[in-house]
Amino acid sequence: MNNNNLPLTLDSNIVEQIGTTLVTGGAGFIGSHVADALTFNNVQVKILDNLSTGRLSNLAKSRSTKLLKFIKGDLKNSEQLKIALKNITTVFHIAANPEVRSGFEKPRPAYDQNIKNTFQLLEAIRKSKVECVIFSSSSTIYGEPDLIPTPENFGPLKPISIYGASKLACEALLSSFCHSYGFKTLIFRFANVVGSRGRHGVIVDFINKLRMNSNKLEILGDGKQSKSYIHVSDCVNGFFTALSKSTDKLDIFNVGNDDKIDVMSIARIVCRNMGLQNVKLIPTGGTRDGGGWVGDVKTMQLNAARLKALGWKPNFSSSESVDLACKELLQELAGQ
Repeated sequence: MNNNNLPLTLDSNIVEQIGTTLVTGGAGFIGSHVADALTFNNVQVKILDNLSTGRLSNLAKSRSTKLLKFIKGDLKNSEQLKIALKNITTVFHIAANPEVRSGFEKPRPAYDQNIKNTFQLLEAIRKSKVECVIFSSSSTIYGEPDLIPTPENFGPLKPISIYGASKLACEALLSSFCHSYGFKTLIFRFANVVGSRGRHGVIVDFINKLRMNSNKLEILGDGKQSKSYIHVSDCVNGFFTALSKSTDKLDIFNVGNDDKIDVMSIARIVCRNMGLQNVKLIPTGGTRDGGGWVGDVKTMQLNAARLKALGWKPNFSSSESVDLACKELLQELAGQ
């Protein structure tokens, strides 16, 4: 396995172009890794996070560089936003409700935390001196496409989850604001991102279940759901590659692997990393088509050729990403 999961080293001209950067949701999973990569490249960073799901401990590495300023605040607070955006050139908008599964029973958080907060942020950005916005979107905006691997120009887009619909609405808002008010926008549609500091998703669920009962593992759906997974280090390097080389006013990139992995295989990887043998794997059946929950896309793989054309490529395959993430998460648990 390739262990090259360090951030890309940015050219000094790109660092100057990026300028002082705001990361919304920067104490969370992906956001804290973005903060680490930015400070690794000597970029001054502000973090805006309400710590509802993020943790200050996630920022230990970047805070030690003295390049980072943390602001405990919320996107719905216009005064906090105004302060956070002062002297900012680039914004990584990563703050969001991250739960795909819970949207069926509680659709309101996806609207409030994704759509409404994104509009609030964009309203503040248009009155600021921000030159570039980077947005963390999702493969869920495609719904269940009949073309796999799925390219960025696939349509019509028919998301099947509240989460996917909210991310697509955010993309539309970003497109309209960037064309109306002149700032550059990069949108990234991610496959399933996994790695250290993750707090939700199938790997975390499996680890938690097996820590409670190491003899059996309940698997949502039929276990045949097959999707692409990408390690968070490859995700962050995707941001940086496009930021360095994209020249369009609005650019959209898929970020995913050339392969995919099914849920039963993920379960076996987790069991192996936990040193467990003869665990009884029990699929629940899930939805009528075998999905884990209402809104679960059964098969997902993205065509990432556009980002690869700029020089990006993932260091880890889907199975390697899952294996590495599992090791990282177990190591974090052991250190608690």
